[in-house]
Order: sequence, then C-alpha cells, then structure tokens
Amino acid sequence: MADVKIEQTEFMTYFEAIRTALREEMELDPAVFLMGEDIRCSIFGPTRDLHLEVGEDRVLDTPITESAFVGAAVGAAITGMRPVVEIMFSDFMTVCMDQIINQAAKIRFMTGGQVKVPLVIRAPGGMLSSSAAQHSQSLEALFMHIPGLKVCLPSNPVDAKGLLKSAIRDDDPVLFFEHKALYFASDEVPTDPQFTVPLGEAAVLREGEDVTIFAVSGMVSSAMSAANSLARDEISAEVIDPRTLVPLDKKTLLDSVRKTGRLVTVEEGCLTAGVGAEITALVTSEAWNDLEGPVTRVAAKDQPVPFSPVLEAACAPSAQSIAQAARECVGKG
Repeated sequence: MADVKIEQTEFMTYFEAIRTALREEMELDPAVFLMGEDIRCSIFGPTRDLHLEVGEDRVLDTPITESAFVGAAVGAAITGMRPVVEIMFSDFMTVCMDQIINQAAKIRFMTGGQVKVPLVIRAPGGMLSSSAAQHSQSLEALFMHIPGLKVCLPSNPVDAKGLLKSAIRDDDPVLFFEHKALYFASDEVPTDPQFTVPLGEAAVLREGEDVTIFAVSGMVSSAMSAANSLARDEISAEVIDPRTLVPLDKKTLLDSVRKTGRLVTVEEGCLTAGVGAEITALVTSEAWNDLEGPVTRVAAKDQPVPFSPVLEAACAPSAQSIAQAARECVGKG
C-alpha cells in the first residue's frame, strides 16, 4: 500500500495566514521585501513587528506618499527584487494610479518581455465599522479593466496564504485585495512553506442544481449563508468563489451556469460597471442558450459608503438580499 501524505495544518486567522506567507517567502527568497506606511506597527496586524523576525532592512516603513513608494517598488521590481507593497486602505490606491496603471502594468509589454515587474500590492478594502466613504471602497473592478495587472481577492485564510505566495512568485504585478472584515476569520491552514493556491483557479464551495451564485471577496461568506437559507426552501444553489478576477477561471463559471441555467453575481463594489457587469457580459456571450432567465446582479448601492452604521449596512449586500435575489432568479420570489 502506497504511503499517504498527510498535509500538516495550523489553526490561524486570515491576517496570521498573510503574515505567515510573507515571512515564509522572505525566508525562501532574499529578493522579497516589504514596504508601506507604518507596516512595522500594522493597524490590521499582518506585518506587525515582522521586522524583528526577518530583519529591519526587509520591512521598510515609508513616508505618507503612495506615489513615491509604489514608484520605488516598480523600480526595485524591474531590477530583480520582489517588493510587496502595502497600501493602508485600498482607497488610497487612487493616489498612485499612474505608477500602477501607466508604469507597472505597461513595462513588460513595452519592452517586448525583456523587463519583468514582479510586484505585489496588498490593499485592505471593503466596508467595516463606519470607516466612511474614503476608507470603505471595493475597487477591484477598476483594475480588472487594465491589461497587465492580475487581481486577487482571497475570501478565507487558506486562500489568503496560498494566493499571496503565488502572487509573490509571479513575474507580473499583482493587486492583492484583503477585505478588512475577514482579518479575524479563522481556519486550518497548511503549514508547508511550498503550499500555494494557483492564480486563475476558482473554487466551487458548494454544489447545486438550481442557481449559480458567483460571489467575490467578503461576499463569499454571505453567499454561503444565503445558500443555506435557500436550501431550506428546497432551492439548490451552487456557490463559486473566483479567488482571482484576473486571470479569471471562465471554465468553472461557464460549466456551472450551463448546469444550473441561472446566475446571481454578488460583490461589495458598486453596481454600475462592476465585476458583475463583466461576468454578466461573459456569460450572456458564451452561455446564452443555457440561460433560463436573465442574470441577476447584487452589489452595493451606487453611492459613497455612509458613515452611519445603519446606512452602511443598508448600502451593502447581505445574506438576506442575496437569497432573495436567488429566489427571484429561479422564479420563487
């Protein structure tokens, strides 16, 4: 009988999984280093005191100037380093759009592949605890639009570790969005330093027959709760977590829609021109004959995120609104 390899795991939170991935990759590759505002104290935890473990020259606190330190990271990546930059809130990525969109995303193409840009930009985002309009946005749809960038959105600790390690090892710039509400979610995470989750492979978290729910980032747990609620109404929902939007696992999505005939997309970004709009265009283009009804999109309202806790909750999708959208999609609303 062949030996069965048992993968060792450790119970850790989402932010601990990110911290573990960063520490392991720095230990494995001396070219990996971290940059960002106050990352040695780290308000969300992943890089707090990490410089004491890996060396002060590997974890660099920067001035409050995203355009400068992201530009410096692009230069470091071009010269063979593998910088991991933290933007304190994903909203602040708007300050360094030139460095991300006109530089990092374009250089490999403009040099005919002679120059690589192995850069990771980590950015906490999403709504949490009245962070208000300038600290609560989900901007992943903006960057889906830019060729040359990869976009990751881990929804659990296992993917947070595995995707981040894959992103650091990738030779293209990767935007790594971490939902703030997930930082204390916990799970059993593989401890193998070589454990990775490939970019571009979606996860089918729950199989179903009646409707596909395609949920992004912090909305995945809400989609799973909605699926449990739907099951009590004898509606079988299949839940797909894309894990990465670029590259997108089109096959897993289309196979699911061809099976169920119905699709609900769920995101915390605004509805107009959001992730769901692109997914809807893809599915209606490539699986039109398999659809039994129109695609339903569930997203945040088209407005700045309110400070008020009551209004913030009303702005965001919920398990209840997802379940109701799915019921209407299957004609049981």
